[in-house]
Parts: sequence; C-alpha cells; structure tokens
Amino acid sequence: MTGVSITPQQPVVIVGAGPVGLTLAWRLTLAGLPVRVLESDADITDQLRASTFHPPTLDMFAPSGITQTLHAHGQVTPTWQIRLHPSGERAEFDLGVLTQDTDHPYRLQCRQAVLSRALHARLPAEVCEFGQMVTALRADADGVTVVTAQAEHRAALVVGCDGARSVVREAMQATFDGQTYPETTILATTHFAFEEHLQGLSGVNYIWKPVGTFSLLRLPDVWRVSLYPLPGQSAEEAMTPAAIAAQMQEILGQGVQVPIVEKRVYRVHRRVASGYWRDRLVLAGDAAHLNSPKGGMGMNGGIHDAWNLADKLVQVANGAPLDTLQQYERQRRPIAVEDIGGQAHANRQRMMDASTQDKRQQLLELQRVAADPQKARPFLLRSSMIEGLRRAQALA
Repeated sequence: MTGVSITPQQPVVIVGAGPVGLTLAWRLTLAGLPVRVLESDADITDQLRASTFHPPTLDMFAPSGITQTLHAHGQVTPTWQIRLHPSGERAEFDLGVLTQDTDHPYRLQCRQAVLSRALHARLPAEVCEFGQMVTALRADADGVTVVTAQAEHRAALVVGCDGARSVVREAMQATFDGQTYPETTILATTHFAFEEHLQGLSGVNYIWKPVGTFSLLRLPDVWRVSLYPLPGQSAEEAMTPAAIAAQMQEILGQGVQVPIVEKRVYRVHRRVASGYWRDRLVLAGDAAHLNSPKGGMGMNGGIHDAWNLADKLVQVANGAPLDTLQQYERQRRPIAVEDIGGQAHANRQRMMDASTQDKRQQLLELQRVAADPQKARPFLLRSSMIEGLRRAQALA
C-alpha cells in the first residue's frame, strides 16, 4: 500500500485535545503537515487528572522549552517512597542513580493542563476546534469523513486520542480487552501540610495502612490524596465530606481537619486495544491502553505513543507505505501490555493485595533494592519508563 496524500483539504484529523492529541498535533505541525484537532469539550480541561512527568518525557520536551514551562509550574521530586503507616518505615528510591540515563533524573509533579496549554499555545490558531464531538467516521478509498454535530470534515488519516470511550476505536472495530479493578479511587486535593504531620515524606508516597492503602503526591501548591472506599462502603458514600474527613482523621488523628479543594471519583481499568491501526484509523494514549494510575504511567505512555506515531506519519506523508503504521503498533502495543500496563498492575498488586506479613517482607526487600545502586538502577529504569522506550526502539 502506497503512501497517503496529506493536504490542507484532507489533513490528519486528531480526535481529542488532551496531552496526547496535542503532543501529536504539535509534532506534526513542526514537520509541516496539515493537522486538525477536534475536541468535544469547550476548552482545555483543568480537571483533576494526571500530574506525574517521568524523566524520558521531560527529556523529549526539553529542547522546545516545554520542560522549562513544566518546571515553572511544577514540583521537582528527586525521590519517591513506599512506606508503612503509622510507623513511617519506608523504602525511598533516589532517581539520582539515573544520571547516566537521562538529563532529568527525577519526577516532576505538575498538572497535565499545564502541558496541554503549552502545546496549544505552540499550534496555529486554526488547528484546534473545541466543542466538536465526533459522532461517526466513514472511511473510503480516498480518506475518512469525520462527522460532528456541527459539520463534516475530510481527513487523510484519523488518530483517536479520545480516551476510554474512543469513537475511533469503535470505528476500527477493535476490542478493548482486559479488566476493571474492583476498587474505586477517590482523588482529592488539599492545601493541608501533610509534611508537618507525617515525618520524612517525599514528594510521591505510596502508603500501606494496617487495612488498605492511600497515596500522597505533592504539587507546588497542593497535596493530592488517593483514597479508597472502606469495606462495605459505596463510592457515593466514600465521596461525602464526612467519609473523606473520617479517612483523613484515621491517617492523621482525631480532630485534625483537612479542607478539601477539589475531588473526583473514578474506576480503574487495565485494558489494551486489540489493534492500534486499521487502514486510515490509528489509536494512541487512553484510546489504545488504560492502566492503574499507580506509578503515573498512563499520560506518559500516551505521550510516548504520540512521539513514535508522529515519526511514522511523517514517513507516510513523505511516500512511505501506509502499513508503516504497523511498525508503530509493533513498537508501542507490547510496551503497553508488558511495561505500562504490566508495571502499573504490579504496582497496584503490591499496594492493594498484601497481607500485614507480606507488607513487611515486601518493604524489607524494597529497602534492600533502594539501598543498593546496582539494584536500584534497573528497578528505576523500569518504573521511570526508560527501559520501555529502549525496548520499543529495539523492536524496529
């Protein structure tokens, strides 16, 4: 199959203006390709979503100045912890052991909207169209008709960066195989100074309680707290102010008041699309794979998808056969299954399923790994997503 003619009349249409869709749009416009982004929301959302940027993602954006923008609005986190509560025993991992592998040996905690806005500002004004919900796609021999409530758009290729309920994935007739985890996550932000109450916190903390687990992630102005409904408690009950206050007092002590700035509830999935590419339709980000948020791999993995896919689309625009996109799938889908989803699943299993005895044994082993740079480096290469990118490149 020959290359595809990508023109202003038939551009690459990207469905979804989140960090993945905007990363792809930005990289394609830098290469001179005509692009249109269709987003159902009225503007870039500032909802409580991803906030962790891993080292290789920062490396990717650094030459453009975007990493510097993220730094200006973010919190550098050189270490992260797994710890027991209330004892405070912990294994702390120092990303400084990765100085030979990355120019950014740390995590950066920053709202994903900061990245989205930085990317949007670098795009021509006409590229992004908000309030455009895609309802149908009709492919033919010459391209794809993209249908919204307002209009029909022609596309040479369509990329679905439109999340878990992807209309592009549905049009591809790709299945979204996997599972929905039994637990519901309650995510809340607060200005409360946890660091003054829990000794030795890092910027990212995954914490075992005697029963259950919670996590604390530090942004410049707030802490993000992930909680889980108590046994027998519905998600609706767990979201009430009284239920959140009770969980906070269990962590911090009776009478301690934690004012909540914002909150949201979500279910956690582990799913991967059966295919990433079919004819002129392609998937990236959450439309292609969903995973547990433990470890902060979802947004980063989607950005890495977009980086890889942009290179392949430029090749196709320059005359390479359309099935060059098969290489994108070969390089990124196994990483979603084994690294992004697999590592996130392992992180979740470690935190959610451990008995009291298992917790202590796991913590001792994690402390041994963290204390030995020879063991810590391969562990952090995996958890920081550097190894996955290297494996993807080797799958060429």
